[in-house]
Amino acid sequence: MFGLLLVLHLLASISIIGPAVMMPMIRRSAKTMGQLHFVLRLTTKLAIMPKIGGTVLILTGIWLMVISKMGLSQMWLNVSILLSLLTIVMIDGWIEPRLKKIEKLLSEAQDQGNEIPAEFGLLIKKIVPVETAAQLLMIGILVLMVVKPF
Repeated sequence: MFGLLLVLHLLASISIIGPAVMMPMIRRSAKTMGQLHFVLRLTTKLAIMPKIGGTVLILTGIWLMVISKMGLSQMWLNVSILLSLLTIVMIDGWIEPRLKKIEKLLSEAQDQGNEIPAEFGLLIKKIVPVETAAQLLMIGILVLMVVKPF
């Protein structure tokens, strides 16, 4: 049972980290309005994967803690949970609302031709540092989970 939970836990972490790392890169690759529309629709559809994966990750993580009788006694686990919560706040509270604003502005600006207006480039560039920070936090969490340094 422990092995199956661990595999589910690892697959859930991949379903979160993969899209979180790749979606910003895909979004930044858009050069025309058509590409930007496509990329934003694609990333909106893919956004469900981290949400499902996050739920599975939390449930399997709690279950693994109960089975192993670890609880919150390990510092690496407490730091991982704290970093995870911070990452969720960054993504759900800062990045997603701004992406929704960009999508709304894009839908209103459909008749402006094929060039991406500079204002959209600026809005996307404002998200980049927060996305990078969230990606680094995810890598940090992964390192803590694998290495268990303290």
